[in-house]
Amino acid sequence: MGVCLLFHFALLLLLAIQAFAEIRYSIPEEVKHGTIVGNVAKDLGLDVSSLVDRRFRVVSESKEAFFEVNQHNGALHVNKRIDRDESCRGSGACLVELKVIVENPLEIHYVVVEITDVNDHSPTFNEKEQTFEIAENTLPGMRFQLHAAYDPDAGMNSICAYTLTANEHFEIDLRQIDEDKVPFLVLKNSLDREKKDKHWLLVTAVDGGKPPRSGSLNVSIIVLDSNDNRPMFSQEIYQITLAENVQIGTSIFKMNATDPDEGINGEIDYSFAKTLKKNVYNVFEIDKSSGIIKVKETIDYEDNDIYKLDIEASDKGILPLTGACRVTIKLRDINDNPPTIEVTSLSNKVPEDSKPGTVISLISVKDEDSGVNGKIISTLINDVPFELKPSYKENIYSVVTKEYLDREKVSHYEITIQATDCGEPPLSTFKSLSIQISDVNDNSPHFEKNPLEFYLTENNVAGNSIFFVSATDKDLNDNAAISYHIVREGRHNDIMSFLNINSENGQISALKSFDFETLKSFQFQVVATDGGSPPLSSNVTVNVFILDQNDNAPVILYPISSNGSAEEIPRNMKAGDLVTKVRAYDADIGYNGWLLFSLQQVTDHSLFTLDRYTGQIRTLRSFTETDEAQHGLLILVKDNGNVSLSATATVTVKLVEPKEAFAASDVKRAAAKVDEEDDNVTFYLIVTLGSVSLLFVISIIVLIAMQCSKSTEYTSKYLQDANYDGTLCHSIQYRSGDKRYMLVGPRMSIGSTIVPGSHANTLVLPDRRHTSSGESYNVSTSC
Repeated sequence: MGVCLLFHFALLLLLAIQAFAEIRYSIPEEVKHGTIVGNVAKDLGLDVSSLVDRRFRVVSESKEAFFEVNQHNGALHVNKRIDRDESCRGSGACLVELKVIVENPLEIHYVVVEITDVNDHSPTFNEKEQTFEIAENTLPGMRFQLHAAYDPDAGMNSICAYTLTANEHFEIDLRQIDEDKVPFLVLKNSLDREKKDKHWLLVTAVDGGKPPRSGSLNVSIIVLDSNDNRPMFSQEIYQITLAENVQIGTSIFKMNATDPDEGINGEIDYSFAKTLKKNVYNVFEIDKSSGIIKVKETIDYEDNDIYKLDIEASDKGILPLTGACRVTIKLRDINDNPPTIEVTSLSNKVPEDSKPGTVISLISVKDEDSGVNGKIISTLINDVPFELKPSYKENIYSVVTKEYLDREKVSHYEITIQATDCGEPPLSTFKSLSIQISDVNDNSPHFEKNPLEFYLTENNVAGNSIFFVSATDKDLNDNAAISYHIVREGRHNDIMSFLNINSENGQISALKSFDFETLKSFQFQVVATDGGSPPLSSNVTVNVFILDQNDNAPVILYPISSNGSAEEIPRNMKAGDLVTKVRAYDADIGYNGWLLFSLQQVTDHSLFTLDRYTGQIRTLRSFTETDEAQHGLLILVKDNGNVSLSATATVTVKLVEPKEAFAASDVKRAAAKVDEEDDNVTFYLIVTLGSVSLLFVISIIVLIAMQCSKSTEYTSKYLQDANYDGTLCHSIQYRSGDKRYMLVGPRMSIGSTIVPGSHANTLVLPDRRHTSSGESYNVSTSC
């Protein structure tokens, strides 16, 4: 409990430093509905034109909404009839505390309205008549307590005097008991029953209003014979302290008055005086004979913390005498009320980019108990990025952010506020606030992989989709709505003009059919942009590799046509001699460009053989005199595509006699002819080979450079085919890891073998130089 007192002392000190002046107004009670109290907006310096948008309103600390504000002019007016005597009992100042709240940004101001009293009540007596029986031997100066009048007005408007009708025996005397004025009827001259046994008096209670109001009490005096001792209490005022949670029926005090008379003149009855307020009779009761005071109903400190009981003791004489005293009961507060938490204003949605210290809610806590039992400690009990900050006024807090928020990590918070009083035992109350974190466009679209690689088979259908790109965004709604477009600036803008992208789903379609023999690969960039404000974007590089199809048939270079000149060879050629060579090429690569030669038709199968890889025609045996002088050979040249394409060539061979001079000149002429043809063929071969090889080498270099950028372990070696023998072939080998690859052409190098794992345009060949290490090289042969 000591810690709580220190905490609240420090908090009060802090609040005192931060306190602002309150606006105070004063109005009389019972004013009409709509009466203007003052212009709050003007006095606070608020912009009247913004009051409606900022939800300008007033919140009362009391249960009754006595006041309201006009959002159009900022005036504070009376909302309902105010009865000060009902709302603020007692003579102290009647203050109504109001909270004036505006939002965007959130502000709270405090206004205090003092309700001043008007003289709207006349003094009243609980009973209209009072009778006294006074013995005739009563000595002058005897005092008789009159019924006290009750006036709910306060201050000067309350009862200030009592008057008595003129008579010769009695006068009025006022005694101040606590804050109450109690009237007594004083006998100033002795009574003579024989002269007059009854007297009628009028007691008037007058308040201090202008004009004054009054109430009257009829007093009857019956003169009796002597009972000359009245009951007496040992004290005029008794004070006791009582806990508020005392059970109904509990005896709290026993009155004890004494009367020296004997017999019935000394027997005493106890009762409550008629001066008590009516609610006292509901709370307490007194036993007539024993004088024991008991609790009649539940006592609540928060309703009333003090009770004043006027007790009368009357004897039973023929002429009963009465004595009086006051019992003051002070209630001791028990911690029987848990704190209450009121959320004055709450922002249910908080942007994730809110800065630390942003106010999201304003709360106030209360405890109906008093003293230490009413001191409250408020905390947030769960681990959230929010904190409570005290206001300049006690028990007013604001919930603020204490760090930056991230909706992508946590999108919703449940904040639990605990308010605990410092009573023994302490009582607690919990209040939960549900906070949604609204999205802010703070995440760019993201591609899982960059760059992207796609393989596209040539001769694609123009207009069809070829592939798609996709990005993700962690934001929500429009902030995560992604649109795509192709970057069309740069050196490949001509290629970009043939590409189209669906801005909604990233589907990319080609408006033309690509030809591997013309274009091996190309690169472009796609930008993904979200729908936020401002929008965020990211791009991805797309590398497209065109895959070859078998769309080119072999082309026969020699012989030029099926009707060309015949090959003349001497009859004395031996077995295995070269007769001629069929030359051909295929614009495709790999298997699609690997040419095989086969002999379809021949006049004599025993004379000639055809090498299926080189196209060389050689003799199988020596010629004889019986062999025909002319032979026709039909050669079929086909590639190795999945669906083979082919071409045919017809070679005519003539056998001539081997004469020396003729043979020499003929051989020279033939040699010159062959050299000339070889020169022409070689020229075309070189031009064609250079063009195709240049494009292919550029593609390979780009591919290798891209692979090298991914892994430092990747190496490539280019090896010239050492077995080039004149056929239009170009071989390139490269190595990757522990395998050697070959892109094959019309024929393979001597000694190469196809091993398992070969596919498409690539053959995996064993590395004969590094057999022990298991490495292999790629050999690429394009024709």
